Amino acid sequence: MVITRDSCRGPRAATGARESRSRGRAPPASSWRDHRGGCCLLQIGAGGLGRPQQLRADHGDSFQIKEQRSGGEARGRMEEARHGYSPLAAADEAAIRGATSDGDDVKLRLLGYKPQLKRDLSVVSNFAVSFSIVSVVTGVTTLFGTGLQFGGPATMVYGWPVAGAFTLAVGLAMAEICSAYPTSGGLYFWSARLCAHRPWGPFAAWLTGWFNIVGQWAVTTSVDYSLAQLIQVIILLGTGGKNGGGYLASKYVVIAFHAAILLSHAVINSLPITVLSFFGQFAAAWNMLGVFVLMIAVPTVATERASAEFVFTHFNTDNGAGIHSNFYIFVLGLLMSQYTLTGYDASAHMTEETKNADKNGPIGIISAIGISIVVGWGYILGITFAVKDIPYLLSPDNDAGGYAIAEVFYLAFKSRYGSGAGGIVCLGIVAVAIYFCGMSSVTSNSRMAYAFSRDGAMPFSSVWHKVNKQEVPINAVWLSVSVALCMALPSLGSLVAFQAMVSIATIGLYISYALPILFRVTLARKHFSPGPFNLGRYGALVGWVAVLWVATITVLFSLPVTYPVTKDTLNYTAVAVGGLFFLVLSSWVLSARHWFKGPVTNLDG
Repeated sequence: MVITRDSCRGPRAATGARESRSRGRAPPASSWRDHRGGCCLLQIGAGGLGRPQQLRADHGDSFQIKEQRSGGEARGRMEEARHGYSPLAAADEAAIRGATSDGDDVKLRLLGYKPQLKRDLSVVSNFAVSFSIVSVVTGVTTLFGTGLQFGGPATMVYGWPVAGAFTLAVGLAMAEICSAYPTSGGLYFWSARLCAHRPWGPFAAWLTGWFNIVGQWAVTTSVDYSLAQLIQVIILLGTGGKNGGGYLASKYVVIAFHAAILLSHAVINSLPITVLSFFGQFAAAWNMLGVFVLMIAVPTVATERASAEFVFTHFNTDNGAGIHSNFYIFVLGLLMSQYTLTGYDASAHMTEETKNADKNGPIGIISAIGISIVVGWGYILGITFAVKDIPYLLSPDNDAGGYAIAEVFYLAFKSRYGSGAGGIVCLGIVAVAIYFCGMSSVTSNSRMAYAFSRDGAMPFSSVWHKVNKQEVPINAVWLSVSVALCMALPSLGSLVAFQAMVSIATIGLYISYALPILFRVTLARKHFSPGPFNLGRYGALVGWVAVLWVATITVLFSLPVTYPVTKDTLNYTAVAVGGLFFLVLSSWVLSARHWFKGPVTNLDG
């Protein structure tokens, strides 16, 4: 498929043939003529591979697209169209790569969608959303106790770069696919396109989409609930601490905090994207500066600091969980790192609002991961130098009630100044970072819900993909926070049930990351056509590394974390993820297979 560009000054004729890019020789002569002058048309050869389809473009130029496919490629496109599960088959990848000028909206139309969201995000804004969701301050702070318990300093210091390197492989593989298909649907759309030649392509999209959106909802739930718990700890320390008669909020107060946080996130995400872009960039700056302030201030203030030998070599085996295998302990300690390094698919979900999306979307993914790895490692090192007595930090009888990193901050300032007020201020810095993390998570959730419902995959889809006058998918925003609130309610009855549900935030989300990558390196290996960002001959290798890493952590993070195993200590991750798979599969077999055909074009004409 070749794109030629003529200005709309009058009647134009597009005739003749173009040199074939793939074989270097002229294709058979073919042409069709455009006599529609003075207008803005995007003409796509579709429907029988010969008849042009007219689509309205949003710029002042006429793009004329001519079919020039080999017999094999043509048969492949006809096969897609015949099965009906790839309604976007006419959007040839070569045309997507070739569109220029107002190319973002043109490429989106070539993928089968009309632009409905305001495209106002720069590469910095796109990066900021993912970086704020990854939020090393959020992940490391909330799971610092887990890292200390399972392996301690050695697990955190060395486990972080290990998890980071493999996560970067996942991100690189995702970025390559994102560059080829820059849509808000992200991963489920990628699965549909990469499995387009298979009769089960729609099921691949269905499975990927539901794992992705439920995983995102679980991320929002866990992030905002973590903030509610941190607020509880701040109040506890601010009123004297656990040993000084401080106020410990009940679980009902914590859930009320959680609801209030979600409500505020919904309000902010209902604002125009230009305002949200400002919040996103401010959030990224806050996360970056917050890390540097904390990693320098806390160990500097502490009167007793750990030695370099302790930080880089001490391996804690006194975990109180009945686990004695060093390898097993190290693996469980990786949860802190892997839980933190999630959510960077947000850059893909924001591509319909990002300028130069096929370049800036992938940059957003890779830069969010890369910078988070560097910044996060520095944060871990800085805080670990302020760690001395691991058993005391993990004890529920300390002033912070067992919240390890809060106790580190509190003790550092109390030992120097006789008051832990400075530590509480540091916790405030963390709280703001977590707040922005949740805000950005809702942003990503809502775009995924918007795209998934646009393709009719969700109950009441016609409601959720509506946009308001500011071009914001406002109904999807409120859906996302409502689901996140409901997912937190089990915490009122059983923390075990709640933890099982939010475990989908890591494993469920990573499964949705791995599925399109798997399809890319297997089914679509020979016919995948990359965008501006591509890994070249290393694409398959990086993709396989990513898939194998996800398979590995899926198994490892489903292992028991305490022995002996009882109903109260069982790791319910496998149950939660397996339950989600059962529900998704059942809904497909009983209903969706009859009507869900994958991504559906919403273009008129």
